Amino acid sequence: MKTLPRRRLGRSGLTPNAIGLGGAWWGGSTDSEILAAIDRAIDLGMDFLDTYPGQNEEIWGRALVGRREQVFLQAKVSSHVRNDMRSNHTASATRRSLENSLRALQTDYLDSVLIHGYDQPDQFEDPDMDMVDPLAPGHALEELMKLRDQGVVRHIGIGARSAAVHRRAIETGQIEIVLTYLEYSLLTQVADADLFPLCRERDVGVILASPLGMGLLTGRPVDDEDERRKIPSTTEPTANRMLEWCAEHSVDIRHLAIQYCLAADVDGIVLPGQASRAEVEGTYEAATCEIPTDVWRQFLTNFSLPLNDALLKGPSS
Repeated sequence: MKTLPRRRLGRSGLTPNAIGLGGAWWGGSTDSEILAAIDRAIDLGMDFLDTYPGQNEEIWGRALVGRREQVFLQAKVSSHVRNDMRSNHTASATRRSLENSLRALQTDYLDSVLIHGYDQPDQFEDPDMDMVDPLAPGHALEELMKLRDQGVVRHIGIGARSAAVHRRAIETGQIEIVLTYLEYSLLTQVADADLFPLCRERDVGVILASPLGMGLLTGRPVDDEDERRKIPSTTEPTANRMLEWCAEHSVDIRHLAIQYCLAADVDGIVLPGQASRAEVEGTYEAATCEIPTDVWRQFLTNFSLPLNDALLKGPSS
């Protein structure tokens, strides 16, 4: 079995393997299916587990009995009401969210915790959002710093779509990890200019989530309007053209999508949205299979993507 490469998450010092396992998309799975998928992921070397508040954390805790020290475990602070997307970043709600996760996950510490649900820089100024600034004194970030001092939280990060949010958070000097989604993939590379340079400068680890574009790069036909909605920076939808190219060249687009993100010029890991044991195994295959240099060169050139040296060092076809 091929071993997943080990990566460095910036100055946090965490060194997980390059592919992680996310917890956001398991709502349609049974307990036994979730347990089997987590076990399989750990066996395949996916040792960075990213859980989601209020979403099956108790099952993840059961899966980790006897295996807690084999993984890097990350949680988020936000709502703990299933399917409630509201974000409460007061100090008391932050501590309560974390305590709920610790109890559910059956652990007394978390390797990292992300501030979750703060996606736009001025979001807290909207009275309809009923939200405090998580980075302001007395709120989420300060409470997480206290919990870090107590040893309950090892490292603090933030997950957001907007690079402006990430930059504002990094400027506090307390953020060691950022999670960005839908901003770096085969379909868009805006994070390469808007986020990665600051992360390299401040030695911040990066988690690249949604490498398959939330369904756009799985091999299924794509609605152009869905692509425009998910990738606002796009000028001309390209997912369907990429699917056609892959079909013509007998290439699995998931393999290209995962390895493209693995080759990003930043210290970090890739976090796909697996939701079954089969998807876990498919992710491992995508990350470890060999894609000939000639295939990469043709694909990147055809879609006007940069010729990444890290992708062009593989075998020729």
